[in-house]
Amino acid sequence: MVGKQTSAKLKPFGATLTTGKRSSKPTPAASQIKGSPKPANAGFDPLAEARRQWDARWDAGDAMEAATSIMRAQQLVLAAVEEALVPFNLTFARYEALTLLSFSRKGSLPMGKMGQRLMIHAASVTNIVDRLETQGLVKRIAHPDDRRTILCELTNDGRRIAEKAAAAVNTSQFGVGVLTATERTQLIRLVRKLRAANGDII
Repeated sequence: MVGKQTSAKLKPFGATLTTGKRSSKPTPAASQIKGSPKPANAGFDPLAEARRQWDARWDAGDAMEAATSIMRAQQLVLAAVEEALVPFNLTFARYEALTLLSFSRKGSLPMGKMGQRLMIHAASVTNIVDRLETQGLVKRIAHPDDRRTILCELTNDGRRIAEKAAAAVNTSQFGVGVLTATERTQLIRLVRKLRAANGDII
């Protein structure tokens, strides 16, 4: 189907589209996200207005609203999690790395494998490990069986902070506490279907 088009310019959506890149800086609280404040009028939804504007010009308005809703929800959830991590001077990216290491049997993993598990580029892993090492939470060690491989290992402080940070994030319910257990299961199923269709699940 050919979409409806017009020469009129689109009005701003009121929704910030994210690139998916992870920042090394802490994410501000949901109420402080620059460029996307909470609506001043009670009951006003910028994404619903964006949908109305879109429907007046093109088809697939439901796809647009679904996509921008996911992007906005990602901002809100990440902000809630990183707010819980503020006392530990951790970003979500660094918290993920600590948690991944704490899940391993020896508290250490090859940096290459960390990138695979965290689904990020090798350069990002290096940056994360650099920051954690500066904080005294991890250290680089040589692999005992492969000189070409560098392991990232938790320090005692790293283990302690990882445990305390995990407890804080768990208390925050990862920013999705408003959803019931059934709703969370439904959400996981829908997002997993989207991920699988895009090759994100091997």
